[in-house]
Amino acid sequence: MFSEKGKVFLLILLFTGFSKLLFAQNPVIEEELLRNNIQVLRSYFIENNNWHVVKKEVGTDVDALLHFIEDESLDEIIKNLNDTQRVNGNYVMRLPENVEDSLSVPGFVPYSRQQMEIRAIESDYKAKVKPEDIIVPPAIIREAENEVKQVPEGEGMSLFADSVYTFPEELYIPEVIPDSILNSPDMFNELIRRDSLRRDYIEEKRVFYNDSVKADYIARIVSVYRAGKYNENLQYRIKRYKDEVKLNNYYVLKAYNDEVVAQVNDSIKAVLNVLLDYADHIDTTRLSLINLYGEKEEILLQNGAERYSRIWLKNQQNDSLAVMVKNTDKRTVQMLIDDGVTFSRFKEKQTKDFDFESLKPDYNKFKGVGKSYELETPWNIGGDGSIGLTQTYLDNWKKGGKSALSTLMVLKGFANYSRKDAKVKWENSAEFRNGWIKPGGEESEWQKNDDKFEFSSRYGLSAFKKWYYSAELNFNTQIFRGYNYPKGDNPDVLSAFLAPSRTYFKLGLDYKPNNNLSLFLSPITMKNVYVRDTALVNPVSFGINEGRKAFWEPGLNADLRYKTQIIDNISYETKYKMFINYKDPLKKFDLNWENNFKMQLNSYIDIRLMLHFIYDDDVKFPVFDSDGNDTGRKEAKLQVKEFFTIGFSYKINKKVMRTHRIR
Repeated sequence: MFSEKGKVFLLILLFTGFSKLLFAQNPVIEEELLRNNIQVLRSYFIENNNWHVVKKEVGTDVDALLHFIEDESLDEIIKNLNDTQRVNGNYVMRLPENVEDSLSVPGFVPYSRQQMEIRAIESDYKAKVKPEDIIVPPAIIREAENEVKQVPEGEGMSLFADSVYTFPEELYIPEVIPDSILNSPDMFNELIRRDSLRRDYIEEKRVFYNDSVKADYIARIVSVYRAGKYNENLQYRIKRYKDEVKLNNYYVLKAYNDEVVAQVNDSIKAVLNVLLDYADHIDTTRLSLINLYGEKEEILLQNGAERYSRIWLKNQQNDSLAVMVKNTDKRTVQMLIDDGVTFSRFKEKQTKDFDFESLKPDYNKFKGVGKSYELETPWNIGGDGSIGLTQTYLDNWKKGGKSALSTLMVLKGFANYSRKDAKVKWENSAEFRNGWIKPGGEESEWQKNDDKFEFSSRYGLSAFKKWYYSAELNFNTQIFRGYNYPKGDNPDVLSAFLAPSRTYFKLGLDYKPNNNLSLFLSPITMKNVYVRDTALVNPVSFGINEGRKAFWEPGLNADLRYKTQIIDNISYETKYKMFINYKDPLKKFDLNWENNFKMQLNSYIDIRLMLHFIYDDDVKFPVFDSDGNDTGRKEAKLQVKEFFTIGFSYKINKKVMRTHRIR
């Protein structure tokens, strides 16, 4: 009725949310819940052989908890189980092959389906491949030719002796030649001629026999080879499919089993909390207080019950002091001096040359306590930034020209997570670029020549070899407004913050053989273009339909990132992105290719060259005729940007460390 996940969820619901409330309200329900809780622990720790205890001592403690009425003390058991919960330890585990409801696990391939697929593989293979199409290596034929047994030259008569062949009547020669033939020259010459023809006939048959035997043997060897190869190739395909299914089923069951094991351990943790609270609630501790004269007072400690006792403290002179002892819980008592007792305090005095300073503790003994150490974490953070400034001033310059001032700031940062076993990678990066230029002239104005803000987050799980199943979120926009310069009195705003913005959500495979190369292929990609303020920026310029602020389109995305150190102080990095729209794949596509060259002059000064190419089918430009008149048509064009700057740079690359204290 319920799957294993459903059972675990039901256990958590039954044994956690209402247990304490029911304990306080109904003793019958309390007893029933206790029995159910005990049965849960028995099923996973004792009765079901498919579940194994992770730590032997935990199993021992649980077993002792199940029989706590017969045990003398619960304190150590409760302490050990609470310690296990504090470190998030698992109580039980199970191997993936022991999953009982594997047939209901999504993605699991059952045996019946495997057999159907194998029959389909056999049928498809037999339809596409014929044994006679298999090429036989020449070495096989040469070996067969050497192995075949043939009749040697001069021994062809054995074929007639063994009745393989017979002579025709015209070549018949009697075994005993009569005298009449020997005495007749014509008949004797005829006999000689027939004997010559007979030898030629024997040789002809010997050659024919050898050729036939060779051809038959080679044909048989070739047939056996082709049949063997045909079956071997078919079995290879079947074995490869079985191996793929076996690997698939293992990972499917492992993921499912890990989730179930986590839920079962959560359920066990909740059940243990109920039992521990109940056991701790009903358990009692008997404490004996004895004064100097051997007078004993018994105190019963218990949770939820207050008791008072009195004991008389004595000294050597038999002076008495009454002390009230109050039970607050199972492990704590509160001590009070009886009312009416007064004390006379005296000051510390130096007598008989006794130094009271000697009684003070020596704190120097603890100077070596509390040393700390650092522990490396899976996080690596860093980035780099550069600021470039170019200034030209001209005054009475005969050759002509204008003064100019330009700035460019580039900030990049990253925070990457890589698990120690390299099975999980999470890469986060952000980039901010901003550049301005002010040409010379009295009416010159600051003009934006670069503006970019981009954020990217990619999460990957190891798939096979150097490939990762990956998902990425990429967002990019600009910060400041861009105009059609010169702005004049009525500036024409071309872009602004979030006008437009582009968001990509990608699912696919990421190939990462090393830290310098990444190829991300995402056949499932959603591209979103959004314009926040359509009154300020025309959304039609970015492919958005009139009256709308955004559009979505599915497609195939490919990201390539590669960086290398050309020589010691010169490096190169390229980022290539291509998006193909599934709606019109042959006509609509985007291309974004960025190339960065960097020459490090010293620790803080560098030279940078950037070449940036963009082609976006959704971004249209007006088309002008030969006279410079607007034709009214718009089309996509290749966008090109180039920067060459010298400026100040600073780089950060740091492993995140965590400080721990040695106790």
